[in-house]
Amino acid sequence: MARRSNIQHEEIADDLDDAQLSFESLDGLLGYRLRRAQGAMHRDYMASVAGLDLTQKQTATLWLINGNPGVAQVSVAAALGMDRATMMSVVDRLEERSLVIRKRSTTDRRRQALYLTPGGQRALRKVKARIARHEERFKSRFTPQELEALLSALQRFQE
Repeated sequence: MARRSNIQHEEIADDLDDAQLSFESLDGLLGYRLRRAQGAMHRDYMASVAGLDLTQKQTATLWLINGNPGVAQVSVAAALGMDRATMMSVVDRLEERSLVIRKRSTTDRRRQALYLTPGGQRALRKVKARIARHEERFKSRFTPQELEALLSALQRFQE
């Protein structure tokens, strides 16, 4: 019985593949368009950094630490919109891989100051090069003026 049901589902799926679907107003929804764009960028990002074994959160963390040596772990969490527990987990993984070291802050012993190790600096250089190519693939679809307007519009979501 299950086999027949599977065949019916496959036939329906084949029929849908051949049909032109009406989006009604779905493709006019801002959230839908943003999610589809984010999905396309995420798939390309993951393919771009494949083999480096770094998540987007880990990469962003390395990037901020590199630009702010000795930054407090809590400050990186706030800048990336992460809660403290998530940030601790991200930093734990980076530390386990010897990409980051934690040191007690000299000004506030409750805080953890973060630094990249030489291995963390090498990993960040590699991932930055791949991200640059990934970004160029998407930015090249826009004129400089369109890109500026898009980035400005997207910034409004963060405000």
